[in-house]
Amino acid sequence: MSSPNAKTMLAEIQANGVRLGKANPKLASIFMGKLAPAVLEDGVLSHREKELIALGIAIASQCEYCIVVHADKALKAGITREEIGEVCGVAALMGGGPALMYSARAMEIVDELLAE
Repeated sequence: MSSPNAKTMLAEIQANGVRLGKANPKLASIFMGKLAPAVLEDGVLSHREKELIALGIAIASQCEYCIVVHADKALKAGITREEIGEVCGVAALMGGGPALMYSARAMEIVDELLAE
């Protein structure tokens, strides 16, 4: 079974976000408009470090949509394929075999995004 490509998933995530925002504007405003930007901005930890953490949690949590979003954001933040590979190792350590499988999918997604 083939997974959808990363670009298709990003477009789907955006469309679904708009759909959710129309259904529950308060939730969208709080989570995406205020919470996520505030949490991910530079602080004691840099934005880059926070994206690496978010990606590792997405992998360990087995959320393919979260993996796509945070892999894309990580690459846009200047995080390298090699750094993401190390995050995959930590996620697999913490999440076991299932996280190892999602780590492999994460690297496939990163390669798709880098191929643009």
